Amino acid sequence: MKSNYLSICDVPGILVGHVHDDVGKTGCTVIIPEKGAVAGVDIRGSAPGTREIETIRMGRLIPKVDAVLLTGGSAFGLDAAGGVQQFLEEKKVGFDVGVTTVPIVPTAVIFDLHEGDHTVRPDKAMGYAAAQNASRQYPGEGRIGVGRGATVGKLLGPANAMKGGMATLSTVVRKSVVGVLVVVNAVGDIVEGDGGKILAGAVDPDSGRLLDSEKYLLSHSVGEFPARANTTLAVVATDARLNKEEATQLARMAQCGFARAIRPAHTPFDGDLCLVLSLGQSDGDVTALGSAATNLIAESIRRAARAGNHDDQAAS
Repeated sequence: MKSNYLSICDVPGILVGHVHDDVGKTGCTVIIPEKGAVAGVDIRGSAPGTREIETIRMGRLIPKVDAVLLTGGSAFGLDAAGGVQQFLEEKKVGFDVGVTTVPIVPTAVIFDLHEGDHTVRPDKAMGYAAAQNASRQYPGEGRIGVGRGATVGKLLGPANAMKGGMATLSTVVRKSVVGVLVVVNAVGDIVEGDGGKILAGAVDPDSGRLLDSEKYLLSHSVGEFPARANTTLAVVATDARLNKEEATQLARMAQCGFARAIRPAHTPFDGDLCLVLSLGQSDGDVTALGSAATNLIAESIRRAARAGNHDDQAAS
């Protein structure tokens, strides 16, 4: 039955699976293009944690990727990619090397170690379970999967942050479907728009009110901030036929959506990354797709903040 919600799973051939742990307050989300996808990537944050991202670059041997993993656990969470690889290898999916197939699974992490038990991190078993759970069904939103331990507004440290999370949207651009999935774990505040209302962010411990991180930055040294590691990640999928160069250009355009909804964005403490998957069913206009994806990402970031903070309480 078709969902009433718009999500990245509206792109034909895209599957999404989650798994999370409530003790560790961490988890992972896998996006699987059933027949592989041409990929492009844009990284703007100064603190990314990744695996297999280099295979996406233009001029590299591998023509397609087989899945994308977004995971918590900081660099420790990169281990979960092995589970996704195992699941795909069992299905004979991946780059054929004769004796077996090698699944190509670009992976990116968020830092969520301060949320729950920091010794509980996504591992190979968790990655395998997320891949097993992958389906075409609406994947949900909020503090699920990779978004389980996401927080936002961390200029005054995690004790004064609010909840982040995961969200997803899609639309049709002429004859092409484009969908996005984001996990929001930013240093900055989440805002409605230029000069708009702050939806979630740093909380002033004295007044209990939202701080307005951007204004706070103007009068305080960055060295004072206890914020250490954060990150907003986005995956854009489309059934438009793109080559690596076009997919990379689309990733560059789409990541502008971060700056529309996060203030400030792309800080030295964020590992912001946008990855594009092209499933290649129809011709598409990169400029039009990029404009649409930018809007979808900005609105998904806001949806993630709303879903994570439906009770308007600071993260605990």
